[in-house]
Amino acid sequence: MQQVAASQARPPFYRDERVLGVISQIVVVGIVLGLLGYFYSNMVSALRTQMGVAINYDFLRSTAGFDIGESLIPYSRASTYLQALAVGLLNTFQVAVLGIIFATLLGILLGIMRLSTNFLVNRIAAVYIDIFRNIPLLLLLIFWAQAVFFKLPRVQDALIFPGPTFLSNRGMAIPWGVPTDSWATYRIILLVGLILAYVVARLLKEQGKRTGRMPLLTLWFLVTFVVVGIVGWFALPQPLTLTTPELVGFNTQGGRVFSQQFMALVTGLIIYTAAFIAETVRAGIQSVSKGQREAATALGLTGFQTLRLVIFPQALRVIIPPLTSQYLNLTKNSSLAIAVGYPDLFAIGSTTLNQTGRAIEVFSLIMGVYLFFSLTTSFIMNVYNQRIKLVER
Repeated sequence: MQQVAASQARPPFYRDERVLGVISQIVVVGIVLGLLGYFYSNMVSALRTQMGVAINYDFLRSTAGFDIGESLIPYSRASTYLQALAVGLLNTFQVAVLGIIFATLLGILLGIMRLSTNFLVNRIAAVYIDIFRNIPLLLLLIFWAQAVFFKLPRVQDALIFPGPTFLSNRGMAIPWGVPTDSWATYRIILLVGLILAYVVARLLKEQGKRTGRMPLLTLWFLVTFVVVGIVGWFALPQPLTLTTPELVGFNTQGGRVFSQQFMALVTGLIIYTAAFIAETVRAGIQSVSKGQREAATALGLTGFQTLRLVIFPQALRVIIPPLTSQYLNLTKNSSLAIAVGYPDLFAIGSTTLNQTGRAIEVFSLIMGVYLFFSLTTSFIMNVYNQRIKLVER
């Protein structure tokens, strides 16, 4: 009787909302894929008929024949176009990662300053945010490069900072480590330290759930990783040899040199994106009810403890979604590197296009890389957002 009643209560599949929802999504995806296939087939046919050109990526194995000013991997004029694009991809990745890290730190600081009761601190943050949010990024990058980094003194008159660090029209030269024979082994030790730090953090988190006193997970994670790194450093022969820059003639030798173009692009993206992140942080903090602050004060927490333990963890649930958009914008805005002469993926892709004439192939590769960066960033931020969101009963 119960089975008969259940079958009578269940609507037929063509009236079931769940089934209709799945079918409609399948139909929409099919239509989109069909249109894309039609447009692609039409484009390939038109290129072959009108211009005698077939889409292929064989040119990537040809010799590039042009120089690239900055490269994180070995590259020369005899390298292939594929290697040249790989250089551009790594340069873009480097800019995106550094930009995201420092823009986040500066944006959080500005967002907190914007809420300060100190008039001067509040106004400084407000003026900064209002200025940089209302200036076009391309204009800012060109001005920033021309007015600041391209006006630095000659190497002989370089600005010297502790380290030593030299800042001149050749870029910024800083001390840097050169890998030795034991560097490969040391990287394995660092990986083990990273895994061990994660295990320690997980155990401490479980302990905190049982005792009700959550430890400083980030601090213990870093301490564990650093301790393993220090032990591995002294257990092995020196994994890195520190080289410091020195002024020699009309240039510097030793260390690592970051070019003017790189510094102009990264700092420009940081100060621009930080203004938007600051407003996101301010909105997130203000979304936390006043009662939470009052409760924290009643418990005897200091202002810093209230912000770190009570306000900011709750504000993250509001901050993370728009913050993800700012990370995506920063990564895509790095394509403006061509305006300051930095060899990112788009700039090297443009040079490849000029030499090969393979517009569709080159731009499809560039779009694919930026799409991969964006989807990866979105996935990581969405996973983190799922972990910190409120769980409804």
